[in-house]
Amino acid sequence: MARTLRKNGHFVNRTGLVLAGRMRHHSLMDRILLIDKPAGMTSHDVVDRVRKVFSTRKVGHAGTLDPFATGLLIVGVGDATKRMQTYVGLDKTYEATARLGATSDTYDPEGTITDVPRTSYQVPGTKYEVPTHSDVERVLDKFRGGYDQKAPLHSAKKIGGKKLYELARKGTATEEMRPIKHVEITELTVTDYTWPNLSFRVRCSSGTYIRSLADDIGRELGCGAYLTALRRTAIGEHHLEDATRLEDL
Repeated sequence: MARTLRKNGHFVNRTGLVLAGRMRHHSLMDRILLIDKPAGMTSHDVVDRVRKVFSTRKVGHAGTLDPFATGLLIVGVGDATKRMQTYVGLDKTYEATARLGATSDTYDPEGTITDVPRTSYQVPGTKYEVPTHSDVERVLDKFRGGYDQKAPLHSAKKIGGKKLYELARKGTATEEMRPIKHVEITELTVTDYTWPNLSFRVRCSSGTYIRSLADDIGRELGCGAYLTALRRTAIGEHHLEDATRLEDL
């Protein structure tokens, strides 16, 4: 970790956050930790693990990551939980991969996957059966800067006091129930494209669903898409490279 220094005997990153993996005493309280969340755990699972390590119930996080996603999670311990809202509203940066030519009802690998026959998605205005790099860039331009985004049906957004994913599981959720929010997309860069996998980096405003972005890209391309991998690399100026693995706490 090149960007660390000692402060009062502890290691901190350049933003002043204590690095959990470098703490000498687990009894220290009122700390903000940078955690690298592994796949297969909910953000609440991470909170539970930190509670056990620090022997306190007073633990919270700033910004949920889906179970399949990995990467930076800011966790507060003790009175530091009162400062979590400071981090919730910061821009987020992600590295993501979407699979084109198929859809998921949850927009991620945990849902029901449906392949889209190639003959059904020739891109309008082109002679290609599958999107080219130029097709992809042209579509991404529609999202760069920002757009009005619908939350996924399988999300924790509430309608009439009920979470959307609860209604979706019961089969009572409808497209009209999906809340719309304007999100800012300050960076959307293709990092690799080899059909059917499209990898990209995105920096966006708080509350942006990368799952929805992947689905929206697929709809615009005409071939469908769903997110297969997601890793959060930054929250504001706080970076994943300064985080510790959960198992190293």
